[in-house]
Amino acid sequence: MSKYRGIVLQSVLPIRLRASAVKITLAGCLLALAGCTLMPTYHRPTAVISTNWAAASQAPGVSSNALPAADIGWHDFFRDPRLQALVELALTNNPDLRVAVLNVEQTRALYKVQRNALIPTVDINASGSRQRVLNVYTGGGSNNAPSTMPSALTYDEYSVGLGVASYELDLFGQVRSLKKQALETYFANVEARKSAQIALVAQVGTAYLTEREAAEQLAVAEDSLKAAQQAYDLTKRSYEGRVLSELDLDNANVQLQTARAAVAGYEQQLALAQDNLVLLVGRPLPNDLPPPQPMDPQVCLSDLPAGLPSDLLERRPDILAAEHQLKAANANIGAARAAFFPTVTLTGSGGTASTTLESLFAPGSQTWAFSPQLVWPIFAAGTAWNQLKAVKAAERIQAADYQSAIQTAFREVADALATRAAVETQLAANQTLVQADQRSYDLTQARFQHGVASMLTVLAAEQTVDGARQNLIQLRYSRLFNLINIYQDLGGGWREDSLPLPENGPSNGD
Repeated sequence: MSKYRGIVLQSVLPIRLRASAVKITLAGCLLALAGCTLMPTYHRPTAVISTNWAAASQAPGVSSNALPAADIGWHDFFRDPRLQALVELALTNNPDLRVAVLNVEQTRALYKVQRNALIPTVDINASGSRQRVLNVYTGGGSNNAPSTMPSALTYDEYSVGLGVASYELDLFGQVRSLKKQALETYFANVEARKSAQIALVAQVGTAYLTEREAAEQLAVAEDSLKAAQQAYDLTKRSYEGRVLSELDLDNANVQLQTARAAVAGYEQQLALAQDNLVLLVGRPLPNDLPPPQPMDPQVCLSDLPAGLPSDLLERRPDILAAEHQLKAANANIGAARAAFFPTVTLTGSGGTASTTLESLFAPGSQTWAFSPQLVWPIFAAGTAWNQLKAVKAAERIQAADYQSAIQTAFREVADALATRAAVETQLAANQTLVQADQRSYDLTQARFQHGVASMLTVLAAEQTVDGARQNLIQLRYSRLFNLINIYQDLGGGWREDSLPLPENGPSNGD
């Protein structure tokens, strides 16, 4: 008998070892599958950069040792205390920026939801039931049933257990692809939030300078109106004294009405600029703001280097947002490819059950259930194929949007740099023109005091000076608007305070 027992043991042990090896091999295959995805390898598209960048970056006012614009805080770029206070109010109260912040919070939460899909959801459940059913063996209490058996039965059942409901094994990386897509969408919204803040800072700066320009233009226009009114009054007296003709009076009246229309126009521009500033700030302007400062050509930092083209690709939030959207579309391809393969879903539970509450945790009351399910959509391959084609087309669209964002960014920077050179030249020429007109007016005033020139000639010279002053004010503010555009186009405005300048050169990191 012992001989046969040894034979049996020798036959059973290899079978058990082979079964264990099969289980280990199967588990290893599942782990290997669980670590793979069907996402294509991401390759950044080649950036098409304008060759005019190097020439435009040599515009005047650039220092090779200056801090990159993206590292300059708006608090250092704007030097006017009132403007700094307005930017702080806008960053706190602007509703559009608040929407961008909430979009970031929303996509972050959605990413966490998608990430948690990789972890099985374990539920704790406890239940108790009591039911009364008809005793089918007695006929439900009929006259033919034995009188010793009850007509109905009462059942009690109690259970406590842990369960996993419909956990999908991510064998082909569909869940991880969707997690990657959600993560890149979150990153894109973070960059979009930065873009919204950069745009808001630039808009507040532009609106404030527009208000100050309108106020200065209005003051000069009011001076011109006074000069035109004096010229009209003198012409009218000369006309009444038969010294000047009616045509001279009409010309003086035309100049007067033109000056009045200019004053009304600048008053309208000032009101619109103030309303726009209130809209951007998101609330009525408080009374405790610092008072407006006189015109200062250095109200905005002018030392803004253009940097290298590669810097713009890494520092412009809108370019980074477009690239994250492209990566999200690339991850969607992996999820669409996984739809061609079977889906394995696991459902299981374990616990204890009893007909009485006292014996719920007694030995022998344990229960368990395990229900794996495999679904392979064989006849839905056409739908999956068309979905994959649509996702690939969406990825190509995002690639085109990324290229468009790059080209738009470089065009904006190149235009701003080219404008800087032209504005500087025009400003220098107009300053010389104002000085020349001012000297002509002073000479005319001296001739009038010596009785050589008439008062009308003096007033005409004054109007010429006022016109040149108007042009000079416009060019001065155009220069400041251009500096704000360069600051925004180079990715500046995201930081409040500037990064320190390293000893070995400018910083390029965030």
